[in-house]
Amino acid sequence: MIAYVEGILKYVSEKDIIVDVGGIGYMIIVPTSVISNLPKLESLVRIYTYMAVREDAVLLYGFLERDDEQMFEKLITVNGIGPKGAIGILSTLSPDELRFAILSDDVKTISKAPGIGAKTAGRLVLELKDKIDLQDAFELKLQHGASDKVGQSAGSDVINEAVQALVVLGYSGSEALKAVKSIEADENTTVEQLLAMALKSL
Repeated sequence: MIAYVEGILKYVSEKDIIVDVGGIGYMIIVPTSVISNLPKLESLVRIYTYMAVREDAVLLYGFLERDDEQMFEKLITVNGIGPKGAIGILSTLSPDELRFAILSDDVKTISKAPGIGAKTAGRLVLELKDKIDLQDAFELKLQHGASDKVGQSAGSDVINEAVQALVVLGYSGSEALKAVKSIEADENTTVEQLLAMALKSL
């Protein structure tokens, strides 16, 4: 397994890049989110990679962040989603957005990815929801520069129950999470209080 490739960026297209490492050019398939954040050609770049071995080819899939690569690995474990589908999802949604969509059963948001219908998106949520922790998702989002206030203060059970209650009331998972995350809360905040404040913001 090649964990990452570090070298000089030589070529960029809509779907892949070539990185020169000691005179060897590695072609790496990347999501569009990577393309838009690459440095200039002839610059040093590090790409975290996943190597897929098929009968007819050995392919490298690459990402600028280790978090993206780890999410890619989770996605390809889902029945019906191969590397191409996973790249399409990560071209449409960031790992943070995808984690929250999965946790809130937001099939509609996930199915916006090319080639991912509602049925496949529903299967993705079903198979990955137990593998993603809500508190971890908040902490990762904060590490990525988000300004969420509730993530590190209120307990994950309280947050989760408030979000689920809003979904039952008819709000989408994304709307519910956004409302709950915007609230200043602490470890003493109850589900009822959090829900009441979230409803006011909505």
